[in-house]
Amino acid sequence: MAIYFVEGALGLARLAQTFYLKDTLHLGPAELSALTGLFTLPWTIKPLYGFLSDGLPLFGYRRRSYLILCGFLGALSYTALGNNFGGIFDGGGAAAGGSISVIQATVASFVISSGCIAFSDVVADGIVVQRTRDSDDPKVAGGLQSLCWGSAAIGGLISAYFSGSLLEVIGPTDVFKITAILPLLVASIAFFINEEPIKRNADTDSTGAYAGDTRTGFAVEMQPENSNIVPALPISSGQSKILSTSSSSPDTAAVVVNTSNTEISAVGGVSEQIQSLWKAIKEPAVWKPALFLFLWQSTPTSEGAFLYFMTNDLGFGPEFLGRVRLVTAAASLLGVWGYQKFLREMPIKNILLWTSIASAPLGLLNLLLISHTNRSLGIPDGAFVFGDDVVLAILGEFAFLPTLVLAARICPPGVEAVLFATLMSIFNGASTVGTEVGALLTKTLGVTENNFDNLGLLTIICNLTSLYPLLFIGLLDGVGTKSESEIEEEQLSESNIS
Repeated sequence: MAIYFVEGALGLARLAQTFYLKDTLHLGPAELSALTGLFTLPWTIKPLYGFLSDGLPLFGYRRRSYLILCGFLGALSYTALGNNFGGIFDGGGAAAGGSISVIQATVASFVISSGCIAFSDVVADGIVVQRTRDSDDPKVAGGLQSLCWGSAAIGGLISAYFSGSLLEVIGPTDVFKITAILPLLVASIAFFINEEPIKRNADTDSTGAYAGDTRTGFAVEMQPENSNIVPALPISSGQSKILSTSSSSPDTAAVVVNTSNTEISAVGGVSEQIQSLWKAIKEPAVWKPALFLFLWQSTPTSEGAFLYFMTNDLGFGPEFLGRVRLVTAAASLLGVWGYQKFLREMPIKNILLWTSIASAPLGLLNLLLISHTNRSLGIPDGAFVFGDDVVLAILGEFAFLPTLVLAARICPPGVEAVLFATLMSIFNGASTVGTEVGALLTKTLGVTENNFDNLGLLTIICNLTSLYPLLFIGLLDGVGTKSESEIEEEQLSESNIS
């Protein structure tokens, strides 16, 4: 639980990262957007972390050693950023390539810190899977997921506001120094994890299982064919863990595989997982919905350019943006509640269709802010930003949660965890594509830190292109025509039969 709280609290450095790139390194909107997409790349290879953790124990441990390593590397990255890399780039100057070296070192530090968070997340999920497997109480799965979700949510909410207020007072480098403490807490907690060391060539009760992303509700241990599978454990509504800083996963079923008395080498286990994964991906019932999710998530975004507009044109500071993050995070939680309360009976395909249609015109409301028309209507800039972000955050949760249910549903038995993690990596990769395309559009339209003449056109393009994936919504025919409640009932029926 403490690990998930720290993961949520690591959002403390998010605004500091943005303002460091913007004000300290003097990067423009296009460059900032491009780097933001780059920083998310470590989240697109999460299955690799699972393979490493489960198939390649470090110093005899699958979980503890990797958490300690990630904790120290993450702390080192933030410490280097907070201390300007010890001054080794001072005096280089642009002509000597010093500024380029600083940018390269900064990018490397942010990528490493992002990778450490992603790796720690996968390892922590693996620990939750093991605790679920070792318990005889079916309620443990839902209880653990609820604790994970709550811990990450609390950490995220606390860091949301302080990410701005601290930045307003002490600056980005000092925020990085404070943030460096959080990965060290993860490393310290790892020392107290109850984990038996793995002896080489010794029989164990695990097969190098890959711990899937339990926040999605699916936690599966991979193993050879003909193994015994414990029936799915139902998880009550809302008992799930946040997938990102502002999103929670739906209630689905946790699946645990019994690996007792099974002997297999780590290399063989990984090889079998890869073969099974490729076989599953080639199935139309899997790749068609996966393709739609990629298209749906890969549409361009103008967030980077709009941030510059809010700070350089409207004059919003870090403290205000921190409050916006706090309210948006709270609105996301409200969206989770609203989905669980009102939309679980609606077919997933319909939810994605109507939320996409509703979000496009709401996104275009930013044109009123860009043209300052809101002031003529008597709406202050700050109030407009709060209202627009709250509504879009709620709609975002309405659209995001069904995609997780859909991704979990299309995973065939035997490869649930690794395929789900792969789908989430594809989802994150699509988001990176959208960010990079948005950066390219920002550059092409000439939107800079001082020129926002074409920001309105950029906003129109990004919002209208968000509708084009609906042309391919037929890819969801079949699985997407069912609601989450119907899917849950089918899973319970299958469990009772087995």
